[in-house]
Amino acid sequence: MRDLTAIFLAMIVIGLPTIFLMVTANRFFKFREKKLEVEAMHAAEKAAQYAARSSELEERVRVLEQIVTDGGMQTAAQIEALRKPVRRVAARKAPQTDNVTG
Repeated sequence: MRDLTAIFLAMIVIGLPTIFLMVTANRFFKFREKKLEVEAMHAAEKAAQYAARSSELEERVRVLEQIVTDGGMQTAAQIEALRKPVRRVAARKAPQTDNVTG
């Protein structure tokens, strides 16, 4: 009977802390897994944003390459067209009529 009591006492002294430690470790690792999933999702979103920004920059580089490799005349004409101010007519002038009698 004494051996049975010693075994039962050893199971309580060793078994309960072991079970508690296993449960705690299991919860900790589930938490870490969830945290890594969230971080991976954020990283994927950032990668998509960087890819979109990269395509915008590539488009701008294409435009700059076109400007640099253009013959020059067309680019100069486009720049001058942008420099010319847009004129608005404030008031319309009355049409002039020539009364020539002859």
